[in-house]
Amino acid sequence: MTENEVSLLKPNHLWKRFYEITQVPRPSKKEEKIRAYLKKLLSELNVKYKEDRIGNILANVPATPGYENAPTIVLQGHVDMVCEKNRDIKHDFENDPIKVSVKDGWVIADGTTLGSDNGIGIAASLAMVTDKDVVHGPLEILMTVDEETGLTGATNLEPGFITGKMLLNLDSEEDGAFYIGCAGGIDTVATFATKQEKVNPAWSSYKLVVDGLKGGHSGLDIIHGRGNAIKLLGRTLKKLDKFDYRIANLGGGSLRNAIPRDAEAVLSMDKSHSNNVKKLIADFQKKVLKEYKSVDDGLRIRFEEDSSDFNKVYTRKFSTSIIDVILALPNGVISMNHNIPGLVDTSTNLATIKSFNDNLRIGTSQRSSSTTQKDYISESIASVFRLASADIDIGDGYPGWEPDLDSTLLKVSKEVFNSLFDKEPQIKAIHAGLECGILETKNPGMEMISFGPTIQNAHSPTERVNIETVDKFYRLLKKLVEELAKIGK
Repeated sequence: MTENEVSLLKPNHLWKRFYEITQVPRPSKKEEKIRAYLKKLLSELNVKYKEDRIGNILANVPATPGYENAPTIVLQGHVDMVCEKNRDIKHDFENDPIKVSVKDGWVIADGTTLGSDNGIGIAASLAMVTDKDVVHGPLEILMTVDEETGLTGATNLEPGFITGKMLLNLDSEEDGAFYIGCAGGIDTVATFATKQEKVNPAWSSYKLVVDGLKGGHSGLDIIHGRGNAIKLLGRTLKKLDKFDYRIANLGGGSLRNAIPRDAEAVLSMDKSHSNNVKKLIADFQKKVLKEYKSVDDGLRIRFEEDSSDFNKVYTRKFSTSIIDVILALPNGVISMNHNIPGLVDTSTNLATIKSFNDNLRIGTSQRSSSTTQKDYISESIASVFRLASADIDIGDGYPGWEPDLDSTLLKVSKEVFNSLFDKEPQIKAIHAGLECGILETKNPGMEMISFGPTIQNAHSPTERVNIETVDKFYRLLKKLVEELAKIGK
């Protein structure tokens, strides 16, 4: 393997593994290659492991001599990554390695997601195997599959697969914070049978594109009020009402848990309208940029000639109905938590829109700390879809994770943090779906915390991980497992 500047960073045990992980394709639901890498690595390190039917891997790391009676600690993370890239980047996430580099104290990728979510957590767990300076009791390293698109690995974890009663989830993205709770989530998806008619052969084809947005994680970044490309596409199409046009295709977003950064519509209209449409859109873009200048100033709305070949288009009535649905759907923060300042309680993300065959599908994702609020906002969205005569699919969802401020694990973690950094850690809950909520339901009585280094813009091509905080994160992890090992002495 070619040596890369990332693999030479300190702590070397961690960064070497992280670089190796970035070189192995690992899209959600297609983790065969990363699982094969992990099993080969564990075998080479003489670490016993097992794999369940869904693909989760559990490595059993023997205790440091003298600490065999310490409580078993579970180190947990997920092996898959969100696969997003810029339009101008050619990258096959199923076959190509991630191009990683170091810039101004950060590790970044070249126009794609980096996979530090949760590659850093997995790398830190594996570093514990080869780092001879680590003192620890028995460790179980749980590496789950398909966290990003369905929490499939955690949901299907077999009873008794793990034995430890203290779990360190290494999938958080903020230095200096321990997370002790998370939101639950659910997906609400609508499928419309499109109404179509023959295209007017005298008309020309155009493409309306909304792009340049930051996007981001639909839980962590929803509070920033960034632009939603599908919403903005709907608003732009509504502005074209006075022109006689037809929609041939709609597309936008790619993942249920990412704020859509781009969306587009292929249109058919009389060429004589094109100049007026361009002027209208240019004027609208200026106005919308004022709305988003402090949070999403890269927004672009473009109208250009297109060479798409199609025979059918949506009827004007169907197009109007879909645009109305896009405009009517709630999106963004719905309410803030009343008990934890600054924490989003309930939100919804208009995530995807896609034409296929004779159907159009709109995907949305809801999150909430409250089960009743989660169900309520999902039903609100379903009601909009129902009024437009769509077929609706509401997923089973996943549970939230209730904070336990009195756990022994949290007490020890706070003491260790204070001893290392001479300050108190922040104790937080997160508006995102950690696997902890699911794992708790499968292992009643398990104590859990989640922590990690600073990762910015996860789920987007501008994702980056801060090098200095990775060192702090790893030092904290090492010291914490050492102090927990002393419980059994």
